[in-house]
Amino acid sequence: MLDVVGLHVEAGGQEIIKGVSFRVKEGETCVLFGPNGSGKSTLLSAIMGYSSCKITSGSIFFKEVDITHMAIDERAKLGIGMMMQRPPNVSGVRLGDLIGMSIGGGGDITKKASEFRMKEFLDRDINIGFSGGEIKRSELLQLTMQSPDFVLLDEPESGVDLENIKLIGEKVRDLLYLDRVHSCKCCRRHVSSLVITHTGQILDYIGADRGYILQNGLIRCSGRPSDILDDIRKNGYKECISCKMIRTE
Repeated sequence: MLDVVGLHVEAGGQEIIKGVSFRVKEGETCVLFGPNGSGKSTLLSAIMGYSSCKITSGSIFFKEVDITHMAIDERAKLGIGMMMQRPPNVSGVRLGDLIGMSIGGGGDITKKASEFRMKEFLDRDINIGFSGGEIKRSELLQLTMQSPDFVLLDEPESGVDLENIKLIGEKVRDLLYLDRVHSCKCCRRHVSSLVITHTGQILDYIGADRGYILQNGLIRCSGRPSDILDDIRKNGYKECISCKMIRTE
């Protein structure tokens, strides 16, 4: 579903992503690990098409369409959605209005917002005065109402207390393993995803198919997410940092 080929990306005048290639298959959940400053958020932002990231070479294909230089709205229309780690505050735009525009006015926004404990926030400006957990719930609510085919999740559990992590984990699971009605009326389709995590807490709620370690702008290795996480918890990233080989399966 998503193919990233030889991608090089600059941000802030510096090359951050230095030749990354990987694939996320349809219905697959892939997890991206890596130390702070390794380029994980930049990679997701480049896939989503944010102007802060400049693709200098390489390609991004989604559903076999070259989206390398597409605008954000065009990528969204194709079915890509993103939950940001630190979304901006937006004065003068109500959360309920934004959700209504993103889904074309359809759907029961109030009912869905209640599931995310966000009903009382619908009339408030986006993220203004929200706590960390409230911002995460808001982002996830917006993403769920968009109903994308592919989601980019940038540290969905970061800055979230134990009470919120349970709700967020369950709602991420619902998003990824959503029952969708197709022509056959009975198909269950898993939404494809690429998830950044530092703590690994989100993996308690979702099944992950493949893990990647990104270090210094390069994918150093890939494998089973649980195995990678166990090794990181035991040894940190010192072995990846010292390793001069790029290992993938």
